[in-house]
Amino acid sequence: MNIGKSIGRRACVNLASLFLGVATGGAAFVATGQASQTVAVPATYPAGMIIIKQSERKLYFTTGEGTAIRYPVAIGKTGKAWRGQTFIEGKFIAPAWSPPESVSRDHPELPQLIPGGAANNPMGAAALTLQLSEVAIHGTSAKMRASVGTAASYGCIRMLNEDVVDLYGRVKVGTPVVSIP
Repeated sequence: MNIGKSIGRRACVNLASLFLGVATGGAAFVATGQASQTVAVPATYPAGMIIIKQSERKLYFTTGEGTAIRYPVAIGKTGKAWRGQTFIEGKFIAPAWSPPESVSRDHPELPQLIPGGAANNPMGAAALTLQLSEVAIHGTSAKMRASVGTAASYGCIRMLNEDVVDLYGRVKVGTPVVSIP
């Protein structure tokens, strides 16, 4: 996925042991609302980070004091999902999109470039690029909206457009991101 020039790099804080320990240990996420609502999370998670919980197909943006905003997401298909830690490397509104080689190979009918704002652009309203090759947290086209809540992508985290716009306004370049089982 090529969606534009990144706007900075910052070293990711090594938080894997904290996140994986909490995710597999005794503390658990406690849903107190519906999607895009404030929910309880272990108080050990610092404010201002993104947690992708693959088994739930949910993204959490921590707000502090044991709370987070929870959003439904699509995760990578079997063999395409990633786990670990990274950070937000760039922020883009209505980015253009060029399919990566793996997507072009599977879908040769796709054009080499889909302009930002086009109805068939899979990036949707906004994209938060990660310091991972060809991976972003992004919106979706109307055609792919129903995929949110499933394992459907080539590794990206797909959100409803209204949710990615909300998240976009809350995060900065350098925001830590962790993806856990």
